[in-house]
Amino acid sequence: YKIVAKDDLIINIMGAWNGRLGISPYNGITSPAYCVYRLKGKNNPEYFGYLFTTNLFVSEFRKNSTGIGSGFLRLYTDKFFSIFSVVPPKEEQGEIVQHIKAQEEKINQFIKKKKRFIELLKEQRQSIINQAVTKGINPKAKFSKSKYGLLPENWLSKRLKFIADIQFSSVDKHSLEDEIPVRLCNYVDVYKYDYITDDLEFMIATATESEIERFKVLKGDVIITKDSEEASDIAVPTFVKEDLENVVCGYHLAMIRADETQILSEYIFRAFQSKDINSHFVVEATGVTRVGLSMGEITGVRISYPKSLEEQKQIVEQIKSETKTIDTAIAKTEREIELIREYKEAMISEAVMGKRKLNFAH
Repeated sequence: YKIVAKDDLIINIMGAWNGRLGISPYNGITSPAYCVYRLKGKNNPEYFGYLFTTNLFVSEFRKNSTGIGSGFLRLYTDKFFSIFSVVPPKEEQGEIVQHIKAQEEKINQFIKKKKRFIELLKEQRQSIINQAVTKGINPKAKFSKSKYGLLPENWLSKRLKFIADIQFSSVDKHSLEDEIPVRLCNYVDVYKYDYITDDLEFMIATATESEIERFKVLKGDVIITKDSEEASDIAVPTFVKEDLENVVCGYHLAMIRADETQILSEYIFRAFQSKDINSHFVVEATGVTRVGLSMGEITGVRISYPKSLEEQKQIVEQIKSETKTIDTAIAKTEREIELIREYKEAMISEAVMGKRKLNFAH
């Protein structure tokens, strides 16, 4: 391990090209995967913490890193020391840091409020979906008692294994000589998007012929996250909306392929978005640093659905109709967050390079 003092600059050797660095607020230790630097003279460490994360310097770190492929680039100390840096007077460094922190506080508050708004919208959407897939859309429907609770008449309740085929993918971004290049639908794709379409920027990976045959993504598949760092991120579903070219399901994911003589695949997708299913998996997830679901826990989950495929279709269509406005609001708010983050990057870059007039009046 390496000793770290407060205000030391810590750089991830393999991640400097991607901006993985910062000023330590603590005294402590770090692993050999990091380089530890201490600023000379009376310079303000926080100023250089901001400066070195700008696009200009991250670009310089990439140019001076060595290795094959972005995942293996390393920035060694001799190359880091060869890079030129702007060095304003210490008093000006302090003023710049003060300005950035004041602006950051406002931006972070804005982002916090927008994220909370998204959470509320998602809760509202989940409530609509939960109502539809547990009680149906007919307000005059009669309910009957079953050993699984109250169900609308002509509805069934079955474990997932009886109405769908489930596969745990084993495809990672490994690369062996005899493997075939594929596009990988990975954890981020599933977590981030409700629908998987061919215009997504999939990761490029490799897979064996047998893996491609088993885990090729098809139109109508439901894909869920089967493990995560947080229990609340377990069993997040996405729906494959269209035919895809050479896309394989990646590691940390489970593929669900419905028996559409019994249940529509898009109905399963909506059921997995419901509060009942989500709560079930949050309770079932186990682990320490990373929680996950076993095959038995996924195949054993119970789904309620109308016997009629036509009624299932009506429920799916009504959910789409009622959640359309909510989905639009979520997308708009996420874009606002993205734009304010871009503004933050530009603000920091302009401030540390002396291109922004500093204003301490507000």
